[in-house]
Amino acid sequence: MRFEQLGLAPDYVDYRAAWEHQREVHAAVVAGELPDTVLLLEHEAVYTAGKRTEAHERPLDGTPVIDVDRGGKITWHGPGQLVGYPIVRLPSPVDVVAHVRRLEDMMISVCRELGVPTMRVEGRSGVWVAADDVRPERKIGAIGIRVSHEVTMHGFALNCDCDLGWADVVIPCGIADAGVTSLSRELGRDVPVTEVLPLVQRELERVLGGVTTG
Repeated sequence: MRFEQLGLAPDYVDYRAAWEHQREVHAAVVAGELPDTVLLLEHEAVYTAGKRTEAHERPLDGTPVIDVDRGGKITWHGPGQLVGYPIVRLPSPVDVVAHVRRLEDMMISVCRELGVPTMRVEGRSGVWVAADDVRPERKIGAIGIRVSHEVTMHGFALNCDCDLGWADVVIPCGIADAGVTSLSRELGRDVPVTEVLPLVQRELERVLGGVTTG
């Protein structure tokens, strides 16, 4: 499996440029010209809306939104959030849910190693921190994918030390009764992307290495 770092702080990556690069790598993996590839990066701040996003979930203040061809609803990408785009060939028959579960497993393992217990929530993709006496369930890792010609696109976003104020102007992932959080907020210390990156790469090799064919 090949890993490619597109850009990390302070060299944040424009979303549209990364999306175009994804399409190019996807075409090469489909054609057998590249092995399975994972793109790792931090984006410039941007809202993106998946195919199921409803009008009332979008920003009410006129903040621009990029509509994309992944599943899921509206979310944010930006500094302090580690984004990964696994562009990998899935075994046949293609099981999209299993791919999502593998990405969840990866993030759960990374969070556990850093000292943050997380979980899955029935009916909601991504990785969550359980409710406590003060806060509701809160999402720490999001997932939105697309599969074309048996090869995946888009992927996951893990909140490391990002500004969580982005969630104040949208309904994150279309879920009104839950919050968002980050590793830094849960641990009470700064957890930069550079600390999380090697753990994510190692766990991606673990969860994807045995099932992809590239």
